[in-house]
Amino acid sequence: MLLTADLYDQRGDELQSVPLQFQNLGGTLRFSGPIRTVTCFEDNARLKSVLSSPAAGEVLVIDGGGSLNSALMGDMIAELAVKNGWAGVVINGAIRDRVAIGTMPLGVKALGSNPRKSTKTGSGVTDAVVEFAGVTFTPGRTIYCDEDGILVER
Repeated sequence: MLLTADLYDQRGDELQSVPLQFQNLGGTLRFSGPIRTVTCFEDNARLKSVLSSPAAGEVLVIDGGGSLNSALMGDMIAELAVKNGWAGVVINGAIRDRVAIGTMPLGVKALGSNPRKSTKTGSGVTDAVVEFAGVTFTPGRTIYCDEDGILVER
């Protein structure tokens, strides 16, 4: 994978750069793939369901509203993502079990961590256009993630 800085130098205006300073929390630091999305707030049932389905290198972008009050993903859900072929997740929110997740072959970018579990009602939306930090995440478009940050195709 081409580094995001080099990719931006080559493609510039074709890409959006995410200004939020996500932490690299997975065992894979560089990952990319077609976008899938989930919008949920302090509830992880929907994203667990999506990550339980087979994937072919997709990246799940989860808009948790930037909440750090509870974790949207822990080690058990991350294991599901690995088992089902997901390239990674980008979480506008928190995870937990960060030590275990850091050893998994999965790209994980999140705002931080919190040991508190989320609720499990299933609220939210799957595969809709998501926007946060002034960037639009459209299902099917490609996302590129590495140590420098995140780029998204317009």
